[in-house]
Amino acid sequence: MNSLKLRKVLVIASLVLICAWCMTALGQDMMGGGAQSPPANVRPPGLQNVGIQQNLNQQIPLGLAFHDESGKPVTLGEYFGKRPVILNLVYYNCPMLCGEVLAGLTSGLKVLPLTMGRDFDVLTVSFDPRETPAMAAEKKKVYLQRYRRPGGEQGWHFLTGSAESITALTRAAGWQYQYDSKSGQFAHTTAIAVLTPQGKISQYYYGVEYAPRDLRLGLVQASSGQIGTLIDQVLLYCYHYDPSSGKYSAIISRVLRVAALVTMLALGSFLFIMFRLGSSNHNLGRAA
Repeated sequence: MNSLKLRKVLVIASLVLICAWCMTALGQDMMGGGAQSPPANVRPPGLQNVGIQQNLNQQIPLGLAFHDESGKPVTLGEYFGKRPVILNLVYYNCPMLCGEVLAGLTSGLKVLPLTMGRDFDVLTVSFDPRETPAMAAEKKKVYLQRYRRPGGEQGWHFLTGSAESITALTRAAGWQYQYDSKSGQFAHTTAIAVLTPQGKISQYYYGVEYAPRDLRLGLVQASSGQIGTLIDQVLLYCYHYDPSSGKYSAIISRVLRVAALVTMLALGSFLFIMFRLGSSNHNLGRAA
């Protein structure tokens, strides 16, 4: 098989793969696989000021001052302008939930075809003003060891800051939390946000586990198509982000439309190749 025929076969295979991917993901959505429950509307006593107020399209104040894990003074604007950013707000001495959030985020990022530091960045910011750059550096070391991909140290930043900067950031991002003086801990929600390269909030994802498909599509959409592949663009056509659930859901009519188109293209290409092969064999037979 010559190179032209091989390319045609590869194109057909790619189109069929996209179709299969869309239909498989549609089946998973219909079966409820990987769905995350939206945050409860009714909060128990003591948690009235804890949760997420979705500020979609809200501009994060990029002039806010923080310190990175080395103790260097930085502003948020230094991490924006080129790539989408995942923002997660935690506190480093958290005994349980924050570690789960960081572990779940790391697990989701490890399997992405996108690379941190090249395609996107991650900002992990402590909302406890008492915490120090040394604590941030220790957390960075732990989770980079789990991430285990080149370039991660350039793309994942752990920040600490003053109460004023933290308050301004959490308000803009819609993070609501409160300090419990009896336990010495914070009551807080578990979520991450995807921001555009310009620093506007694009999406929220709830819980402590984040589906790689949703992370991938969220980052591609936040970048306005500057990262990702043709398959990602097809999937974004077939899927819609639902702010109430914090996940992507299939648009059934579009999935079926794409599946029908791909099937027609695949069959047409197959018949065309078979016709050309038959014609070539016939000409060879006449020449003989």
